[in-house]
Amino acid sequence: MISSDKNAVSLFVDQCVAHGMLQVVCSPGSRNAPLVIAFDEHPDVICRVIHDERSAAFFALGMAQQLGHPVGIVCTSGSAALNYYPAIAEAFYQCVPLVVITADRPQEWVDQGDGQTIRQQNVFQSHIRYSVNLSEKYSLPTEKWYLERETSIAFNEGNGNWKGPIHFNVSLNEPLYNKVDYASSSPRLIRSVHGAFNFSSKDRELIQDSMLFERKLLIVGQMDHDPAFVKELIAFANDSSVAVLVENTSNAVDVSFVHCIDRTLNRMKEEELEAYRPELLITVGGAVVSKRIKAFLRKNPPKQHWRVGHEFPYMDTYQSLSHTFITDSFSFFKNLNELDYPRSKSNYGSKWRQLDLLSKYKIEAFFRDAAYSDVSVFYALLDYLPEPSHLHMANSSVVRYCQLFDPIKGVRYWSNRGTSGIDGSTSTAVGASNASPNELHVLITGDVSFFYDSNGLWNKYLSPYLRIILINNGGGGIFRIIPGPDKSEQLEAFFEARHNYTAEGIASTFGLDYLRAESIDEIESQMLSFYEKKESGRAKLLEIFTPTESNSEILEEFFQFLKA
Repeated sequence: MISSDKNAVSLFVDQCVAHGMLQVVCSPGSRNAPLVIAFDEHPDVICRVIHDERSAAFFALGMAQQLGHPVGIVCTSGSAALNYYPAIAEAFYQCVPLVVITADRPQEWVDQGDGQTIRQQNVFQSHIRYSVNLSEKYSLPTEKWYLERETSIAFNEGNGNWKGPIHFNVSLNEPLYNKVDYASSSPRLIRSVHGAFNFSSKDRELIQDSMLFERKLLIVGQMDHDPAFVKELIAFANDSSVAVLVENTSNAVDVSFVHCIDRTLNRMKEEELEAYRPELLITVGGAVVSKRIKAFLRKNPPKQHWRVGHEFPYMDTYQSLSHTFITDSFSFFKNLNELDYPRSKSNYGSKWRQLDLLSKYKIEAFFRDAAYSDVSVFYALLDYLPEPSHLHMANSSVVRYCQLFDPIKGVRYWSNRGTSGIDGSTSTAVGASNASPNELHVLITGDVSFFYDSNGLWNKYLSPYLRIILINNGGGGIFRIIPGPDKSEQLEAFFEARHNYTAEGIASTFGLDYLRAESIDEIESQMLSFYEKKESGRAKLLEIFTPTESNSEILEEFFQFLKA
């Protein structure tokens, strides 16, 4: 086959393919030409081109989320690499196998005034699972073993039990565009082998004692949908002394779980706090959206806190960590459920579920007469969400509004809650929809997040099954919801950043069908055509305008109504 004339690059590409990286998102440049040529000419690799490196990295993040295996990003040298950093940080905390490949100038030219030359080696070291620096010399027989070893270590680290981004920084000399015939060889791989998880005798003693607690609380953070794990979770929740709290980003739905944490805590009275304080807290998964549960557990700490997972095993969100079980959540709960341990007869789990149900049953009554606002828009939108589908929730107010309503069993929930930034929500959703092009992907986003990441639409990979719902309330609505900025004189100019922009021109520029609405009736009348897949064969954007000033007031009325 044809490849770059730089043999080290061709050997490196063979290694990437052997480790299962078959999708690459490239950004145009010159120094990365040998890498682009080698990947594009390889018969097993599919390459895509996205100009904006920041958007390209989030696009690849969305692909890797859907595919569950490594996706590569390739850029030229200099500041291009730094534009990858927001998505790298998100992949690090979301534990997504992103493979970052940056072309570099030869190291002797760093700090010598040469163009597009910066200190790239280990530049992402604080948010990377493994980093490797390569050059053309690693094609030599005496050096090839290093390339094979380091590439294997990197992929084992980034795609093992604790997944995350890995970085290859490749120094390249000119000329850059030459090609040669290349005979691909079988690369040497080093495989990482892991044993099965079992509780030790000491673990069993701990469990025997701890399961006697009358108040056991399990919180599930952000996770991909895992039916086997959910089955074990349901079995564990069968214990009447266990309460299981999940969010829609947990992708775990069952009648025995409490699905809306903030809505439930809203009903809890001050004199009841001790009755709901857990004696044993177990946490699994990634970040939790609810600030209320963090505040509740920091103020009312458990006697023990067990953290379960390979990823971030010492994550101490609630300032009470006592034990960490470094294994996957399915293996932990399968082993736990098989143990013969004493069960408490308390009704702690029922108390949590009752609190949740009391607020849930009042929701419909509130929206019969509720004024038009963000919260009433979300209530209507989620009611019309088709099944099956993927829902991508942008950060700030959007993901918080979505948490107020029960998750839908046929919907997979996605959100960039690793770092919780607004910078790549659209790009991530576009990449995810491209990776599973025959499935419906719906992005709900706020206006600031949408305009900030409008380059996420600047590519030729928009799926006709992508739907974007833009809630335009004229600024950063989150700053009227959270305490503090709403009382500041700088609210409108600096925090909320008020504007009067609309997305119609952006939709036209990037070839999306555009719809708009300014009332619940207008939203509901367009839902059928909005989700219809056969009209134009293009992605669609629905822009919904809501009142800036009254949104926070009506949300507060919503909480007070449910609490009463």
